[in-house]
Amino acid sequence: MEPDTPIALIALGVLFLAGLSADWVGHRFRLPRVTLLLGCGLIAGRAGLDVIPDSVTDLYPVVTVIALSMVAFLLGGALSRETLRAHGAAILVISVSIVLVTLGVVTAGLWAMGLPLAAALVFGAIATATDPATTYDVIREAGSETGFARTLKGIVAIDDAWGLIAFSLVLVLIEGLAGNGTGEVLTETLIEIAGSIALGLAIGLPAAVLTGRLSKGEPLRIEALGLVFITSGLSIWLGLSYLISGMTVGAVIVNLARHHTKAFHEIESIQWPFMVIFFILAGASLAPEALLTIGPLGAGFVLLRVLARLIGGWSGAVLAGVPRRERPWYGPALLPQAGVAIGMALLAGEALPGYGPSVIALTIGATVIFELVGPLATGLALRRVDGAEASRA
Repeated sequence: MEPDTPIALIALGVLFLAGLSADWVGHRFRLPRVTLLLGCGLIAGRAGLDVIPDSVTDLYPVVTVIALSMVAFLLGGALSRETLRAHGAAILVISVSIVLVTLGVVTAGLWAMGLPLAAALVFGAIATATDPATTYDVIREAGSETGFARTLKGIVAIDDAWGLIAFSLVLVLIEGLAGNGTGEVLTETLIEIAGSIALGLAIGLPAAVLTGRLSKGEPLRIEALGLVFITSGLSIWLGLSYLISGMTVGAVIVNLARHHTKAFHEIESIQWPFMVIFFILAGASLAPEALLTIGPLGAGFVLLRVLARLIGGWSGAVLAGVPRRERPWYGPALLPQAGVAIGMALLAGEALPGYGPSVIALTIGATVIFELVGPLATGLALRRVDGAEASRA
């Protein structure tokens, strides 16, 4: 047995108990457990006490794929025929509105602050990214089953796809401004999205027919895990998005498997332990010292993104004709931001070598803020809308 094995097992046990404690504290003080888990990781990680062994932090890439793949399946499962019929227009209109307004407001604001147009466009595109895992977990923790919550799930299921398209268009535009526009980035992004959907269909269609036959309408736990691992593994192997593939599989199964009664109940029952480790290790990977380097530009980015979410969420909700009590809260509910934004920043650093370090440092610093504060805003939005609906009832 490896000498680090007992230490790793003890550390994992402590992390699971920390997750249980965060769950209890969150319920008692009405705080999102995501923020508490990220805070635990921040304290226990290298930026704090540095008590998480390397043998556990080395698990972060694998745990991330598993946890986010499960979230993708559940978000896809939220796109049922009934939900799309009732909220499909709102999901589409609000998600597009938030992406476009965020891109426009952040770009214009940073340009007005003196940033070159190319760099301002990159930051505007990065600002469109969200964090579906955090948003979904806050919704699930709140136990909200309102139309607002269902629409929110639908939005986070697709808005990163819009964000990636917007980011690719921005990179193509920057290449054009530099005189070497090839359009390869946009083409590759569209191929990745189309390929991910195709893979999801290839897995989801037979899964819709074959799963749930042995357990009277509910897929077995081993079936659920098999689908999650196969989908994520094939996606990574083929260079596709395991998030989009997983969402596609989930949407196909929930809409086509007529013999299913609880298509993703088993994923829900096994998801939380993975999410505990994922959020704590995500917190441990945060670099709070990045907050010291973002300066006025970073503060401007954070404030502009908050403003853009508020305007984009409200205007999209008005255009979609959602109930008036929900309109102000879509923007705050979609403030969390995580890994997709950092991935965009890394790509942007290659497109703008002169601004690469600044783009990455600012994005990391802003992510720390939005990961810790965003879940609080999402929880507040859910409580306000749920409270408004309860008072009407």
